[in-house]
Amino acid sequence: MWGGRFTLGPSEALDALNRSLPVDHRLWPQDVAASKAWVHALGRVGVLTSVEEAQLLDGLDRVAERLADGAAVGAPDEDVHSLVERLLYEEAGGVAGKLHTGRSRNDQVATDLRLWTLEAIEQVDEDLAALGRVLVAKARDGIDALLPGYTHGQRAQPVRWAYVLLAHAWPILRDRQRLADARRRVADLPLGSGALAGSGFPVDRVLLKEALGFRSVSANALDVTGDRDFVAEVLFALALVGTHLSRLGAELILYASSEYGFVKLSDDFSTGSSLMPQKRNPDVFELARAKSGRLLGDLVAMVATLKGIPAGYSKDLQEDKSLLFDAFDTLAVVLPAVTGAVAALTIEPERMRAALDASLRATDIADLLVEAGVPFRESHGLVGRLVREAE
Repeated sequence: MWGGRFTLGPSEALDALNRSLPVDHRLWPQDVAASKAWVHALGRVGVLTSVEEAQLLDGLDRVAERLADGAAVGAPDEDVHSLVERLLYEEAGGVAGKLHTGRSRNDQVATDLRLWTLEAIEQVDEDLAALGRVLVAKARDGIDALLPGYTHGQRAQPVRWAYVLLAHAWPILRDRQRLADARRRVADLPLGSGALAGSGFPVDRVLLKEALGFRSVSANALDVTGDRDFVAEVLFALALVGTHLSRLGAELILYASSEYGFVKLSDDFSTGSSLMPQKRNPDVFELARAKSGRLLGDLVAMVATLKGIPAGYSKDLQEDKSLLFDAFDTLAVVLPAVTGAVAALTIEPERMRAALDASLRATDIADLLVEAGVPFRESHGLVGRLVREAE
């Protein structure tokens, strides 16, 4: 693919470091789709005859069939792009050498990764919506249950159980909004940008945008081929999803403990102890809490990778895919488990109510004194002294 300038092939050590196929092989559907769109674009500007265009499109269809059957497993190629091109040579013959005309792996991989990310965002959004629906449904079912609300880990004021659950539903809604906003910037088409200065052929990039479902066409080839802001932005949104799941889990871990006893976890979303027969462990929420750190690590690693790179593509950016894939893969496991565990838990309204005491109405008493004309600072101090005397 790039060896013409060299007299020696890559060393075994370089190949081991440089090879990305074990990670980026999952981009093959996007690589084939973008390649088919590129074939049409080359045909429109006369680089390909109609016969060659048909041969390449038919060959790419057969390549897709082979890859769907597992052709990437154990393949020796450097990356997904060289894999697809090698298979295309096998299926279509010498005409495969025309596919890469006017295209670089720089705009190719940027296009593939953006396409993949757009699809991945849709799946996470569906999973977040499912969790949001469960939280709202459980809030509706438990609307009459009262319990202490907590600040600083201390009982503060009486609240409804529904109110607590909805305090976790709102962040999930914001997560969906944040991902939808990021999605607009992901949907900026790089294809046709070449390595850094545009394609040498007058391909119709608007047609490419429409064919691949992008929202806009990138304005600067040097920028878009080296841009991974969209990866960092999506990783930030996913890290916040993980943070919100961690906070939800941390609260439910407390409430499921014997000391609180506000909720009971379902058997099918709990684990036991290998030693202590009585244990019911909230592993789903503990693992969700732990995985949030992994998501944050993916974000930090991506930003740290970006910070020292000049404009344009550098091989440093090869690290983006393992981080992005890991974050989406993590949430693909965590979100359904958390959603299922929340849906299956039951509440103990009597235990909740038993945790209430008269001191939780102290703010209401202070407010009543204000309504009677007492300045709030005075009423606050007065009620505080009453609480102290009553303890």
